Amino acid sequence: MAEAENTMAMAAKAAAKRKVANLAFWSIVIAAIVLGLKLAAWYITGSVALYSDALESIVNVIASVAAFWAIQVSHKPADQDHPFGHHKAEYFSAVLEGVLIVLAALLILNEVWRSWQMPAPLEQPWKGLAVNGVATVINAFWGWTLIRTGRAEKSPALVADGNHIVTDVVTSIGVFGGLVGAVLTGWQIVDPALAVLVALNILWQGWHVIGSSMDSLMDRAVDTQAHMRIRDVISANCKGALEVHDLKTRIAGRATFIEFHLVVDADMSVGASHVICDRIEDALKVEIPSVRVTIHVEPDDEAKLPKGTTAVPFA
Repeated sequence: MAEAENTMAMAAKAAAKRKVANLAFWSIVIAAIVLGLKLAAWYITGSVALYSDALESIVNVIASVAAFWAIQVSHKPADQDHPFGHHKAEYFSAVLEGVLIVLAALLILNEVWRSWQMPAPLEQPWKGLAVNGVATVINAFWGWTLIRTGRAEKSPALVADGNHIVTDVVTSIGVFGGLVGAVLTGWQIVDPALAVLVALNILWQGWHVIGSSMDSLMDRAVDTQAHMRIRDVISANCKGALEVHDLKTRIAGRATFIEFHLVVDADMSVGASHVICDRIEDALKVEIPSVRVTIHVEPDDEAKLPKGTTAVPFA
């Protein structure tokens, strides 16, 4: 029975790995298509705002390639040099994406400065906006798909890529509406002004992506709700133990690492305490499939709570 469950778990992990890898690959293809459409829209109109939108899509292509590489690395099994696995590789691609976003914003501001010095009317604006609109619809669908799958499979690279694409969609919608107003009113200043807003928006997004990824690289703990769920699972499967203390958690990509001290009667055999540990670990794996559990067994003189306390309390 246990072997069958292990086989099913391994098959599920392999399927999840293929799903994430396939999405990462198709992100490169779709990012390239969207980039082509946005460059075409800029070429048709000469709009600096559409240029800024296309420039952000160049970042999408590079970031998609980086995410694809990071996902391949993160799925590698643990080895002698990396005994805890390669899960954090995805955070590096997210940091790179944030840096590229900031660079794109600076390039946009440079183009805005040039546009203000040599203003020019938009050419074939409606045709260019239509092409850009098609690219925006594609981006909206794909960004939503990446975020949903990335959260389900605990892939920081996919989530970061999806969030950037969604930001790109919001930017594109704002640019579209603004340029429609510029064409109808004839106010040429609207075009570079929109580009400035795009640059500021993606600067903020880049800072957010970098900050979130750096926080995760610093071994961020699970959130409060997940922490309490872990406590409940341990408490429900601690029969035979006296106390649990020093519960610590950290997240690394798809993996969640949990460690704690388990206090048992000093006269309990190693075999009996091991049975309790196995029961807790199996229950945690059901709740969190990607969990890695480390349990330090201690005798009752290491307890932190007063003797006689019941219900396998946490110190």
